[in-house]
This record gives sequence, C-alpha cells and structure tokens, in this order.
Amino acid sequence: MVISRLSDRSRRILAALVGEYVETGEPVASARLARLGGFGLSSATVRNVLAALEEQGYVYQPHTSAGRVPTDLGYRCYVDMLLEMKRPARAPGLEAQLLAHAPSPALMGDALTTVSHMLSEASHHVGFAVPPQGEDASFQRIDFVPISGTKLLVVVVMQGGQVSNKVVDIGEPLETSDLYQAANYLNEEFSGLPLGEVRAVVAARVAEERTLYDTLLSRALRLATSTFADLDEPQVLFIEGAASLVEENDEGGRVSLGTLRTLLKMIEEKHRLVRLLTEYMEGPGLTIIIGTEHSAPDLREVSLVASTFTDGDRLGAIGVIGPTRMKYSRAISIVDSAGRAVTRLLQQGGWHHS
Repeated sequence: MVISRLSDRSRRILAALVGEYVETGEPVASARLARLGGFGLSSATVRNVLAALEEQGYVYQPHTSAGRVPTDLGYRCYVDMLLEMKRPARAPGLEAQLLAHAPSPALMGDALTTVSHMLSEASHHVGFAVPPQGEDASFQRIDFVPISGTKLLVVVVMQGGQVSNKVVDIGEPLETSDLYQAANYLNEEFSGLPLGEVRAVVAARVAEERTLYDTLLSRALRLATSTFADLDEPQVLFIEGAASLVEENDEGGRVSLGTLRTLLKMIEEKHRLVRLLTEYMEGPGLTIIIGTEHSAPDLREVSLVASTFTDGDRLGAIGVIGPTRMKYSRAISIVDSAGRAVTRLLQQGGWHHS
C-alpha cells in the first residue's frame, strides 16, 4: 500500500483526478476538480494539493499550462484505495453466464476459452486464463510433413490451440500416404488424452508383440516415440481480445506501437506471458500490476488485473491486460467475480480436466 502517506483530502482529490482522467483521457485542471469533486474547496486550494501530489510523484503535468495526469504511482494509490474502501463489487450474473456458455460438464480447456472471451468482452481489454499449475496439457492432433529424404516436420496441436513443431529423422523414406495413415491412427487413438498418458501408452504398445506383424501400428508408434520423447510441454494459455489493444474506446487509450508489438509477440509465443503471470501469482486472491511495476520494462504502458482460482490444491489464474489508463474499478470487479465463479464451478464438479 502506498496511500498511508497522504491525508484524506489528498487521497480524495487524487481519486477524483484519476477517475476523471480515465473517463476523458485529458489532463485534469484544478478548476475542473473543484467544480466536479464536491470537496467544498476553492480552486486555489485544490491547485495547492495537486502541486504537493506532483512533488510526491503521484501526478505530473504533460505541459506547463496543462492540467495534471496520474503517474503509475498515482494509479497504484487509487487502486489501493479501491481495495481498502470495500471488497470490489461482485458481478452476480457472471456465474450464470459462464454456465450458459460453457455448459456443465465441460472440459477445463473449453471452459477457460469461454472465460477469457467473456473477460475480454466485459472489460474491452485482453482477457486471459492459465490452467492450474501442473495441469497436463491434452493432445489434440498430430501431422507429419515430409521435408527431404528421411526427415519430417512433426506438428503437434494441443487442446486450446497450442502448437509444437519438431524436425525428426526417422532413418527411412516414407510415402506421404503412409505418414497420413500413421497420423490418422495416432489422432484416433490418443486425441483428448493428457500428453503424459499418451507417452506412457505409446511406450507400452511399442513393447507389445503385435507391433512385430502390424506394419501400420509399428510405423505409427515409432513416429510417436520419436516425436514425444523430448517434446517440450507446451505452455497452456487461453487468450482473447488482442484487437482491443488497438481500438480507441471509452475504456482507455491505445498503447504505443512498440508495446503493442511486444504484447502481440508475447501472445504468439505464450511461454513468456505464462512465465510472467506465474511470477506474479504468489498466492490466492487479486494481483494488480501497473505500468512500471512490471518486471519486463517493455510492458511499462500496460496494466494487468488478475485473480487466482483453485481446483482444490492447485492455483490457476484469469485476468485482463490493458492500457494503464483503464477503468480499474470495473476490471477488478469483473476479474474478482470471475475468479470466484470459476473456483465454485470447479469445486462443484461442473468442469473437469480431461
């Protein structure tokens, strides 16, 4: 918390300034705050308070004659005030919406895709969801693409659309039709199973005697063994609403081109964003990271509001990413309610993992 150093009057004026700036995107003048704030203070008194807030690093003037704009420290103070005053308002219809759009029983991946989409729609920011840590990603399909000679490009698609590519040398040339048949066999047998279980079943079947006389089975299992042996576990992240980063709307300004490129690259790579989110999620409840608080310097123009959910003993996370000029009260309410709803649905057995 950073608000203890401020008087009640300074806090109220700072909160009014942040609220006004978030709504308009324009620097806020002391005269306007004196009119709209309901403080019973003169414009000169408000100006003096703003000058003190600027000296302490909570606001700044983009131009000498302009009004003032909150700094990241000012946003942090405002957010801490929101959390200190009361628990964020709940969004009571959210659980019903989640059930309507991801009917029970539902697979975890399908459900979290729905959650990330709903968060994006409700907040007008990027919505994301990360399954509980240790969740074994489920295999969806595999494709073999001949490159040259005995080399193949193997494309593995996991539940939620995560894709891993790998080049393998199988030691013998194979016809495209043989590769197609092998992929079909593996997809029919293993689609929907956790990757760890696929590895175990493949190893067990390789040891079976019938692989000695079933050519298709033997070929498919050899290809699967080569593919899954050291395949990196994909980073599972469900994310929706990247277009909101470039849209101008009343929920906040657009981010710079440099920050947009960074975020889009992170969304594409996924593993970096998952790693970053994992760093932030130290325990249950809400986590809010504002601008320069990010451990990644290239994310200084965005804020993150996240909440954990639990399936009993493991934590997952959902949340939104948007410009630092976001409607924090609304974002906190939406994310907090969604996190609670997801936990309840998991505890009631509405969603399952495989």
